[in-house]
Amino acid sequence: MAKVENLSCSECAQLNCYRRNKKYPASCLTEAADDAVVNATVATYRGDSKDAQVARAAAEVEGLFYCEISRVEEIVSFAKRIKATRIGIASCLGLVEETKVFTKVLRAAGLQPYTVLCKVGSVDKTDIGIPDELKIQCGSFEACCNPILQAQLLNAQKTELNVIMGLCVGHDSLFAKHSEALVTTLVTKDRLTGHNPAVTLYTVKTYSKRILDPVHLKTL
Repeated sequence: MAKVENLSCSECAQLNCYRRNKKYPASCLTEAADDAVVNATVATYRGDSKDAQVARAAAEVEGLFYCEISRVEEIVSFAKRIKATRIGIASCLGLVEETKVFTKVLRAAGLQPYTVLCKVGSVDKTDIGIPDELKIQCGSFEACCNPILQAQLLNAQKTELNVIMGLCVGHDSLFAKHSEALVTTLVTKDRLTGHNPAVTLYTVKTYSKRILDPVHLKTL
């Protein structure tokens, strides 16, 4: 494997920044960070801004429920801590059944869910320049995903926290970019692994070893 020229946290073997029970490596980003910049972020977290509330709420959920509750429950707990009651859901059409269950959870928790599916607007893929041969089912109407409209419709509902339910790679990026509310993710789409993309990383020495093959990667 080629030598890494610009070392970052993924090349660190110490991870001293967490417990400070080892030593920082020469390439450590913590050691290299400008104290004024670090202190400015800390000051933000200590304040009364929305960012500060979010940071502390996230830390509270982690500290109280570490390895004890699911991400579904974590989202409920987090929403309550930031006083978000109007919860937007940007859902993939293929995960609508899971989304229906999630809305039941949110309502049971006293929250108000509002869902917008990815195919909202129902615009054929060819209308945005996608050739018919690149459709999943060629020769038929096939709506493109519309994450910007999803975000706009949830913005119109004045949602206070938006949850991504399995949007495509890239579509999730567009949704987060155009969402006015804070965004978190419940499901990361990966049809090959049953929406558990970490499986590919765990099995890199066995069935998913192709992901380290430069020849394979050049074909993607």
